Formats: sequence, C-alpha cells, structure tokens
Amino acid sequence: MFNSCALPSGAVRFFLIFAAAFAPFGAPASAQDAPAGKPSATVTIEQIQVAFIGSGSLGGGTLEYAGKSYPITVGGLGIGGIGASKLTASGAVYGLTKLSDFPGAYVQVRRGWAIAERGRGTMWLTNGNGVTMKLSATRQGLQTALGADGVLIEFK
Repeated sequence: MFNSCALPSGAVRFFLIFAAAFAPFGAPASAQDAPAGKPSATVTIEQIQVAFIGSGSLGGGTLEYAGKSYPITVGGLGIGGIGASKLTASGAVYGLTKLSDFPGAYVQVRRGWAIAERGRGTMWLTNGNGVTMKLSATRQGLQTALGADGVLIEFK
C-alpha cells in the first residue's frame, strides 16, 4: 500500500525552479553559439548564498534596459555544497528584445566557449527566452558546490 504525504513547500519550490530551469536546454551543444553582436542591456547582481547539502540564495540587483533602471530580485537553488558566501556580479545582457523576456529561470551555460571563461571569474547564464548574461563575478567567503545551479530572476 502507498501512503500519501505532502511535500514541504520548500521541496516543491526547489523542484519547480529546478524543472523550469533545465527543461528548455535539451538541445545539443552545437545548437547554441556564443552570443554575437552588441549587448542589449546591462545587469548588476548582489547575492548571499548558503549551502549545507542543498543550497539556496537570495539577492537583488538592477537591470539597465532602454535607458531605464528596473530593480530585480534574484533567488536560486542548487544541489549540494557546504558554506556561505556573498556573490557580486555585473555584466552584459544579450538577446533581450522585449522586457518581458528577462525574468525567469536561468542556468549556467555549459558550452565550451563559456566553460573556458569560468576560471577567470566569468559566468554565462541563459534562460528559455533566449536571453543570455555574461557576468564578471567576485565571491567573498567559502563555499563548495556540487552539481548545477538554477537562478530565478523576477522584477520587484
């Protein structure tokens, strides 16, 4: 016999963010090239991350698009890790043609052209709407991480 039990809201939220973040990226690596052309916006992010087995983060920032500033919230969930750190990042946004394409679930780009820059403090994030961010990041504190991270960005 099966017993029915409700999942805690945190577990449900983790599953939904994780599923939304990774669902759009089933295409083969050759299907996605590095962004070309001029950036369409800039973004700054400040985030506190805490990890013990699972990891979570909360922060905010600003999107500069079409001459206007838009405050954003940044939340994320990861798999594995131990520690705490503060992440500060800023950079260019590519592929943003309308403001409504910016919010959503982002994942780290795991393509050869993006992985080569990770060791230099650069990370690439992309969402299912074709928006890609190239961020220069610095981290203060100590945190180990295992597995992939998903980031959820929304307007305040």
